[in-house]
Amino acid sequence: MLVTLNDFLQQALTNKCAIPAFNVFGYEDAKAVIDAAEEMQSPVILATNKVAIHYMPIDVIGGMLVQMATKARVPVVVHLDHGQDYETVAQAIAAGYSSVMYDGSALPFEENAKNTKDVVKLGHAFGVSVEGEIGSVGYSDSTTGSTGSLTDPHEAKAFAEETNVDALAVAVGTTHRMETQSATIEYHLIESIQKYVSVPLVMHGSTGLPDKDLQQIAEMNFCKVNIGTAIRMRFGNSLRKEIHEKPNVFDRLELFRIPMHEVKQEAIHKINLLQTNQLC
Repeated sequence: MLVTLNDFLQQALTNKCAIPAFNVFGYEDAKAVIDAAEEMQSPVILATNKVAIHYMPIDVIGGMLVQMATKARVPVVVHLDHGQDYETVAQAIAAGYSSVMYDGSALPFEENAKNTKDVVKLGHAFGVSVEGEIGSVGYSDSTTGSTGSLTDPHEAKAFAEETNVDALAVAVGTTHRMETQSATIEYHLIESIQKYVSVPLVMHGSTGLPDKDLQQIAEMNFCKVNIGTAIRMRFGNSLRKEIHEKPNVFDRLELFRIPMHEVKQEAIHKINLLQTNQLC
């Protein structure tokens, strides 16, 4: 069933667990993630980033994911990840997304807060949950030019109060697109943010988190955890192996079968760590 992020945020806070948000790029990985969630009886979030909606128009991929979510036997959120302007967010809402993120983290505080507040007003008018970001989670790929900056707890408090966001992404040591579980989390910073901010927190770049850290942050007000690179690596490595071992197979349905299974297994592993099956 299609749900909003708000349908589970407070429950996740109470139960000290985090809902995984998997970045998907099409039918195959989305189906694998939903299959994992159904097997584990866990809610899940299907997220599309700017790369996904550049490759496939937002109304096309959004429409497909909304249909898949509606037919799923577990609660599924369809979420816009890192929407960077009001128009894109509005298009996502029109396409049926049940949750959106406005990412103004590269902007000065006041501009980020104003833009986020405008998106919150729009989202809430349509019953859509809204995530904002303060501080900036950078990228491991140096070509992006985004190194990131840690979240200031006082700014986080002011931002949450001014914008009325439903969830707040903070930068506490992770980096987008990490291919190894080698991130170093600033736990003292998380504890400080917790003192000032009551809004449910979001962790981006979670592929880089060691398993023990992923489990620990779920107990520290992080109610949404974004995972993208882990399932892309699982799919890509498996597909590469399939093509190498089956050079005469050209049917994509056959070539995608095992990569989809690998994505499902990775999603099951993350769901197990985050203990979200207790929410269904």
